[in-house]
Amino acid sequence: MNPRARAAEELRTDVLVVGAGIAGLTAALEAARTGRVVLATKTALGDGSTHYAQGGIAAAVDAADVAAHVADTLAAGAGLSSPAAVRALCAGGPAAVRVLAERGVEFDRGSTGGWALGLEAAHSTSRILHAGGDRTGAAISAALAAAVRRSDVTVREEAFLAGLRTEDGRVVGADLLVGDEAGGPAHVLRVTADAVVLATGGAGQLFSRTTNPAVATADGLAAAFRAGAAVADLEFFQFHPTVAALPSPFLVSEAVRGEGAVLLDAAGHRFADRADPRGELAPRDVVARAIAAAMAEHGGAPVVLDATGVSARLGRPFAERFPGIAQLCAEAGLDPETTPIPVTPAAHYWMGGIRTDAAGRTTVPGLWAAGEVACSGVHGANRLASNSLLEALVTGGQVAEDVRRGPGAARFPDDEVVEVPGPALPLAAHVGRRDLQAALWEHAGVVRDAAGLAVAAKLLTPQEDPVEIAPDDLGVPRSTREDANLVLAARLLVAAATAREESLGAHFRSDDPTTPAHPVRRSFRRTA
Repeated sequence: MNPRARAAEELRTDVLVVGAGIAGLTAALEAARTGRVVLATKTALGDGSTHYAQGGIAAAVDAADVAAHVADTLAAGAGLSSPAAVRALCAGGPAAVRVLAERGVEFDRGSTGGWALGLEAAHSTSRILHAGGDRTGAAISAALAAAVRRSDVTVREEAFLAGLRTEDGRVVGADLLVGDEAGGPAHVLRVTADAVVLATGGAGQLFSRTTNPAVATADGLAAAFRAGAAVADLEFFQFHPTVAALPSPFLVSEAVRGEGAVLLDAAGHRFADRADPRGELAPRDVVARAIAAAMAEHGGAPVVLDATGVSARLGRPFAERFPGIAQLCAEAGLDPETTPIPVTPAAHYWMGGIRTDAAGRTTVPGLWAAGEVACSGVHGANRLASNSLLEALVTGGQVAEDVRRGPGAARFPDDEVVEVPGPALPLAAHVGRRDLQAALWEHAGVVRDAAGLAVAAKLLTPQEDPVEIAPDDLGVPRSTREDANLVLAARLLVAAATAREESLGAHFRSDDPTTPAHPVRRSFRRTA
């Protein structure tokens, strides 16, 4: 037992938002217009994946571009996207972006004074807004966090989601462990709420190579699944093609390729156009597989991203357009103006998540989800570049509007439902985090097959009954709870990847590369 532990703190609110990225911050601000809101964040306010987003936010700021944005998003989704959800996203983008600007986000401007619009992979036209060059996520996080601090939202930092509280099949609140990881949780914060909104982000820590921060450990998805919520599309994990293969890896934004950078294999040859006529600007799954194949061809040697011609194309130094990347390159002793950057794919974004409708409702009354942790069908089998910040922004606002209508469950009659027996409490992990990450990278990464998935499934199956972890057990450190969440998420991902025997979007099966004409969405739900 933690010697600093004390009695549980009780808190009552109208809306509890868990997560402080763009989705959570937006949901909290909008919900606070009409009720009491508590915003709980695992670390500091404004931390999380949003802060690290380099690329930008896609939006059809020209009304004539909405239809094309819808078409590009549906094409990237490989036939699995929900057309209605995509139309709502793209139509809602321009107004949502203007609200961001009103809240203090200063988007980059072009020579005419209007917003500068960039081009990224699989977009048919330039529609990507940036702030601070390649520091868009940091600019958005800072502005929204400042807005929350000025609002009536009650913020609880260093608050880890230990579990959702349910009564009669409905979510009525959550148990949070408040305290820093170094000293263990100091106390339990028991929140009762009319509505709980999960905006906890993704799960990049499932893999040994990832662009995600250390906090991305599937906490929200795991808690929702244990509470009975359906999850869907978990086989679809996007691997960003270009992450610097350096001692301190960092993402090299899609926008660098949008400005003319090219990929070269170990022999110095371009190869991306052999996989797709769009070359470096093909969808991310295509480029990631092309890089993986080129690396395999040359004994695992990284490919390089040659950005030495970008400054001439731009008419200004590379560091002016991409200050963050230039700084990270300089810290690694590399000048992108003269030296190509070694790159490799890395886990970046989970298209799958807690199954929701377009308003963010889950299959459990009282529970909503927004942002990366949710799966409304917008992204389908593969996310279009820079649609993630847009989705989090738009759905954060939609959820806040919908919670005013009261609790209710979403239904998805067209989903193929797989029922998974399991406990309502987390189970202590029987496999170490590094072993789990290595296994998923090797067997459930960019390229998969039945044999490799079976190896991963065996590793993830406990040989004896694991120990249950109670939400209010103060003797269990946060890292142990995170490991339990990662094991659960990994088992679900591997099960989904095994069940989808064909290839689709970001899910590529080398033992069956064919793509179905009419793919079916598969949901998983816990049974007692």
